[in-house]
Amino acid sequence: MPIALLAFPLSIYAADDYIAPASEDIAPAADEAIAPAASGVSDAAVAPSNTGNGTAGNNSGSLPEQDLGKITVTGSRIPRAQTEGPSPVTVITGEEMAARGYRNVYDALATQTQNTGMTQGEDFGNTWQPAANSISLKGLGPNHTLVLVNGRRLADYPNAYEGNVNFTNLANIPSVIIDRIEILSSGASAIYGSDAIAGVVNIILKDKAQGIDVNLRGGTSEHGGGGNQRLQISGGGSWDKFDGFFGFEALKREPIWGNQRGFMDSYTDGSTVGSRRNLVTGEYLSPGCQGYQGIFGGHLANQNGRCTTDQNYNNYWTVQSQKENYDGYASGTYHINDRAKLFANVLFGFDHTQNNTRGPSFTSPDFYNAKTGNIERWQRYFSPEEIGGRESNNSLWSERTWTGTIGYGDSFGDSTWDYEVAYTRSEYTSERNTHYTPLSGIKDFYLGQQLGEQDGYPVYSPDESRFDRPLTKEEWARYNGVLRQKSKSMSQTYSFTTNGELFSLPAGPLSFAGVAEFGTQSYSVKPDKRLNDGTFYNTTPGSYAGGSRDRYAIGGEFSIPVTDTLLASLAGRWDQYKFSGRSEEDVTYNTGLEWRPVKSLLVRGNYSTSFRAPDLNYLYQADSNGYYPSQIDYYGCSQGVDDACKSGRVDYVQSGTSDLKSERGKSWSYGLVWSPTNSVDFSADFWRVEIDDLLTTVDANRLLRDEYQCRSSGDSSSYCQGVLARVQRNGANSTIDPNKLNRVRINAINAASERASGLDFKTNARWDAGNWGEFSSSLGYSLVLSHYYQESDDAPAINRRDDYSQSWDWRSKINGSLTWNYQDVTSTLFVNRYGSVANAAGTGRLTPWAVFNASVQYQLTKQATVGLTVNNLLDKVKKDDSAGWPYYPTGNYDPYGRMWWLDFNYHFG
Repeated sequence: MPIALLAFPLSIYAADDYIAPASEDIAPAADEAIAPAASGVSDAAVAPSNTGNGTAGNNSGSLPEQDLGKITVTGSRIPRAQTEGPSPVTVITGEEMAARGYRNVYDALATQTQNTGMTQGEDFGNTWQPAANSISLKGLGPNHTLVLVNGRRLADYPNAYEGNVNFTNLANIPSVIIDRIEILSSGASAIYGSDAIAGVVNIILKDKAQGIDVNLRGGTSEHGGGGNQRLQISGGGSWDKFDGFFGFEALKREPIWGNQRGFMDSYTDGSTVGSRRNLVTGEYLSPGCQGYQGIFGGHLANQNGRCTTDQNYNNYWTVQSQKENYDGYASGTYHINDRAKLFANVLFGFDHTQNNTRGPSFTSPDFYNAKTGNIERWQRYFSPEEIGGRESNNSLWSERTWTGTIGYGDSFGDSTWDYEVAYTRSEYTSERNTHYTPLSGIKDFYLGQQLGEQDGYPVYSPDESRFDRPLTKEEWARYNGVLRQKSKSMSQTYSFTTNGELFSLPAGPLSFAGVAEFGTQSYSVKPDKRLNDGTFYNTTPGSYAGGSRDRYAIGGEFSIPVTDTLLASLAGRWDQYKFSGRSEEDVTYNTGLEWRPVKSLLVRGNYSTSFRAPDLNYLYQADSNGYYPSQIDYYGCSQGVDDACKSGRVDYVQSGTSDLKSERGKSWSYGLVWSPTNSVDFSADFWRVEIDDLLTTVDANRLLRDEYQCRSSGDSSSYCQGVLARVQRNGANSTIDPNKLNRVRINAINAASERASGLDFKTNARWDAGNWGEFSSSLGYSLVLSHYYQESDDAPAINRRDDYSQSWDWRSKINGSLTWNYQDVTSTLFVNRYGSVANAAGTGRLTPWAVFNASVQYQLTKQATVGLTVNNLLDKVKKDDSAGWPYYPTGNYDPYGRMWWLDFNYHFG
């Protein structure tokens, strides 16, 4: 029996103890086999599941016996016959991805009910990782979900999520190579090591095919933008002792711009086109808009001495990024004999993403104007007409990824014990070209040469006529620069795994699986060297950041049949990470129980401890600049600083911390699975996760609150001295903007704790409607019961479930599908219902929201099919004007409206 790496830690029950699930992603039709694990992982024997319509499986538990072989399910390294175990697992097949309107792997995962956390991504806007997408199971963040491909780790995305934590990019795995995706909603550090605190996502790729399939797909959005084309080719075969598979996807997608969505096409506050301001009096000195005619499409207005437009943000904002991807996969297995095999596979991608978030601008330093005798600040926003079209301001991410595995699997002699040795290496390279970055000469163009200093301000004698007009294209080309950054990450793992039966107990065999691993991880961020030589205007210096760590692990699992109806599992693992001249190590364990009082009912429970080693970015991050878009300046508000009482922009500098500790966590779940008939199943599970020494950054909101308390009370304690050292603001006697907040300094810390709990429900059904065909349905529901975060033992607990100002996560999610197979037509209706979330202003909650997708596929011939997919069938957009533009809940929902695709598939061979 070849080795299986991915399964629940349970022994094999006799066939008559099997609970037949109804979901077609778990129990295929009677003439299909249960899909084995990915290439190089398992090709264990499988058998069809029961889909009969008799009386078997009633409440008395009288299910017919079936000859089930061993399959693999995420969460263990011991093969088993059951698809349900002590922890809940959700399965999404490749066919379901297409039927439910999922555009890619990320879509399939993001809509799952367990994914209750909002995450920034490629269509979020101005973010740290606009070429990547991630998920947040249980709302605990993308760094607490371990993502695997074929049970193996990938290289992290080279740029940290929100500039903080490392994560796995889910944006560019082609759907054509997906066999299924398994989501384990439980801590699994005892099985997989670090990161598996909220759960595990295992993306299992196809390893066999007969013939070649070609799929052509094209579509667009109803309201403009987003036109896309996709070519997929996949195939394979078996030749004597060799099995091979390949898959390739080429995709091209046009952007959707903000002004292509009517509700976004105005910015009521007005963006500045040009303004010259006396900073002492606050008076605007510009003559108005007469010099700017012909730009921003004529959408110009005079507002108190400055020229504004409502077309800046929505003109430049891409609510859906432009993409061009070339991704593929190839695998091969050579069977030396019935038990020994060599295997290898490689996953690769060449991906290009373009996005835009705001128009290019110039802001002068505060200076003394020798002509007027004023201290002034000049500001200009440049229009698409000046720069040769808004597309020329796009930022471009060019990314190259590859993950390769090579291994050998065999048995120990004629025993039942199998083993596997394997090596996996994964690399991710990202090159960013940021437009527009002004060159240093633009300051001289507008202000002229510096004439000296007065009262601490540089002195200039500028030419206003240059400023109060549009730039020519030649002038734009002269002062427009491109900022480049190259980031790279790497992960490699050497592994040895084995499994088999130790001895027999009265209730069945005692099974064991063991693993030993050695791995390394590294990353580097190389900023543009020109940041430090004066090439660019008004940019901060850039510093190299990077580091590495080694990982050692050894672990084992036992499956213990206690009685004929009670099965226990036990797993333990030791992990050690070495970095920064020190090491962090931990021992984690996992226990589970399965009780089957009748054959149609499973009662289950699971308890596990987890840990997470410090993020490489948290350890090695150089000073990085960012901003919070909506933060109150509490002390500035008390001192009457303009707009300080409103939620506005606060700049920050963030750096790494080398002496961080690992996170420690524990989780447990308990629930039941009930299959009253062969055609219906139901599961319900309660879960709770607790994390101590949480890795995070200093909370800017709490920092500014504490600063207000320290300054107001005159407290000179060491704690307050530390707080005040982190906050940079103008002095109280400053001529310009006294007490104005400039920036805060934050760094990585180990916070006290984070706690979350919730409920997950799932049900599946299928039925034969006679002449009307066959139907199948599924329904899932997740409810977050509690979610608290505490930065330190003496800090108040923050309610991330109910506090409007602290969370934009969903409190609940429901999704459901109904599929109808009738003769040569298959149609599916899928709905995703999102619970309420806080509004953008943090003053209340938005009402729940539902999105309907539909698909229909027609079998033209035995080899050809044609299909239509419509997403957002009702053409609705969730809006939120509580905080103004962009008038929709960015990150929680998209503003695309109805989108549709036509596709054609042909099978050769």
